[in-house]
Amino acid sequence: MNNPAPTFSPLYRQIKGLIMQSLVSGEWRPGEVIPSEMELAVRYKVSQGTVRKAIDELSAEKHLLRRQGKGTFVATHDEARAQFRFLRLMPDVGEQEWPASLLLDCKRGRASAEVARLLELSAGDGVVIIRRVLSFGDEPTVFEQIYLPGTTFKNLSAEIFNEYKGSMYKLFETEFGTRMIRAEEKIRAMAADPNAAELLRVPMGAPLLCVERVAFSYGEKPVEFRRGFYRTDKHFYSNSLG
Repeated sequence: MNNPAPTFSPLYRQIKGLIMQSLVSGEWRPGEVIPSEMELAVRYKVSQGTVRKAIDELSAEKHLLRRQGKGTFVATHDEARAQFRFLRLMPDVGEQEWPASLLLDCKRGRASAEVARLLELSAGDGVVIIRRVLSFGDEPTVFEQIYLPGTTFKNLSAEIFNEYKGSMYKLFETEFGTRMIRAEEKIRAMAADPNAAELLRVPMGAPLLCVERVAFSYGEKPVEFRRGFYRTDKHFYSNSLG
């Protein structure tokens, strides 16, 4: 029987892992500048070039942001380049715009077996359940049901939502210390049920896209399950591959 070959991780990848550990632990918060390449090289006892390569990769993955003449910062959802990162709906005509959000309700509940599995909770654990409608112009286009771990978002309320000026993910980042790093989605076609039809002002049975998303924070921790119902009569779902 052949023994498996030992795995080898390049030195810059090891440094990348150490920097990620600092992001996970909250040593450097979103929007904060991290130590210089020279300081990190001294800290980790490696060359400045090795640190630069690690930071280059973290920047390409949108964990860090280089600012010429100012340093390297922890990426934040407040940046212009991040605002449309998780909103993939594009208009058939005109430029992409930020939708208006109407909160329907924000309440406490218990995780179903499905939600518990996706958020790595136990069935019956507390969750925050949010329902909202996103509109472009005066036209409701997306109806969303959002599930969040209750312990992570224990003080989240409708009042906080309605008072906050900014995107939902920026709220999660600034008020609850939770930054969405990446997401996995499943997309399928479905017919509008009576509830979605009423909220989106379409006939019952009209074609919609159902987009189910699990968003992850640092350390591959699932922190949000979102099910959205999208009208596509004037928009299309866009994604870049590669």
